[in-house]
Amino acid sequence: MISTLAHIHPAAQIGNNVKIDPFAVVEEGVIIGEGTHIMSHVVIMKNTIVGKSCNIFPGAVLGGIPQDLKFDGEETFVEIGDNTTIRECVTVNRGTKDKWKTKVGSNCMLMAYSHIAHDCILGDSVIIANSVQLAGHVEIGDWAIIGGMAAAIQFSKIGQHSYIAGGTEVIKDVPPYIKAGRSPLSYVGVNSVGLQRRGFTSEKINSILEIYRNIYMKGLNISQATEIIEKDLPDSAEKAEIIKFIRESKRGILKISAKGITDEN
Repeated sequence: MISTLAHIHPAAQIGNNVKIDPFAVVEEGVIIGEGTHIMSHVVIMKNTIVGKSCNIFPGAVLGGIPQDLKFDGEETFVEIGDNTTIRECVTVNRGTKDKWKTKVGSNCMLMAYSHIAHDCILGDSVIIANSVQLAGHVEIGDWAIIGGMAAAIQFSKIGQHSYIAGGTEVIKDVPPYIKAGRSPLSYVGVNSVGLQRRGFTSEKINSILEIYRNIYMKGLNISQATEIIEKDLPDSAEKAEIIKFIRESKRGILKISAKGITDEN
């Protein structure tokens, strides 16, 4: 299942039932989990760890050194979780001494020509559409979806279960469970359809809607809104996650467009 036309360093660790097609390159220090398929013309560079049952499509390059002038050759890594698909010409760079690794979770989909820069941390079940560009140190929570040709500036954070429209620029942090779009990137509602698909009950979705009404729809500043949310709204895991995200945000969260929103579904 490993082509004789592939170049595999003797120090690479290849799991059981791995398939490696002709003209793929696997360098020293690479670990490939069982059942993974490495297709033609993939380059997996040193210190890259690929999980089980992944599919890496032609032209992808994993583990290239960071495009960061501060990088000084430190020993850093790329980690790819299990069951993740990486499509054509995706690039995932190694970390720097900031986090020492770039990490993509399990069950993710990185579509063609997307770029994951140094020190990015992606959770599980994240979908990155075609030509999305993530600068260094970006963090993305589980189940987030980033539309095609969107771009996120360095150190930005995108919360779990959020949806970002294609072609947008992420210049502020995007809290969990919401939809974001327009230019500049703005709050356009709660990601209700996505939450329904993932098994959130109507009661949970309504509680999330009420939290974001306080943040975006009542003319309150963030401090006022969070105080009311903590004091007056029922406790839940979703409430705790939203409050934690807002408090830990260094860039500040995105605002609502001056045009408002058309719906919250």
